[in-house]
Amino acid sequence: MEPISEEARDQFLTTFQREAVHLEMRDVYATDIEKTRFQTWLRGQLFDPHAEAEWWRPWFELMTRTTQAGKTLRRLRIVSEPVTDYIRFEWLDAAQLVQAGEDVRWLPRRHTSTLLLPGNDFWMFDRHTVAFTYFSGNGHVLSHEVTTDPDIVAGCAAAFEQAWRIAIPHNQYTPC
Repeated sequence: MEPISEEARDQFLTTFQREAVHLEMRDVYATDIEKTRFQTWLRGQLFDPHAEAEWWRPWFELMTRTTQAGKTLRRLRIVSEPVTDYIRFEWLDAAQLVQAGEDVRWLPRRHTSTLLLPGNDFWMFDRHTVAFTYFSGNGHVLSHEVTTDPDIVAGCAAAFEQAWRIAIPHNQYTPC
């Protein structure tokens, strides 16, 4: 595996040919920056609709290009229940992801005991490239690594598909 910058990893989102999958397994991601959307939501404040539209615009544009090209993006979130405030916030935001064209599913952690899952979140592109993200305990991104090792890619693909089969589509999942 080799180190890769976040920007280089994100380039794969614009160059994959068929499918990108994203496995997220943390219950909290870095949320301590006071001006984040999450902090605004936690305070019970309403989002400015214009700022929200601008915040989502790049993702909607990317997903429009992706779906128009016949490509797919699947996102699987493994979550502890009861969910954290952060996961509840992500669940609310996931409606936007689905609207943009992503297929989003949720898998309660209690259903994963018989699955063999990688130790870190990852993006996989075209079942050829896996980009792992390493986080600190409090959810800050530490680094990224990328690999095209066929054994690692195959293991990540198998783990994702196993979990995907038992995961709950976004429109059928309600966080508890």
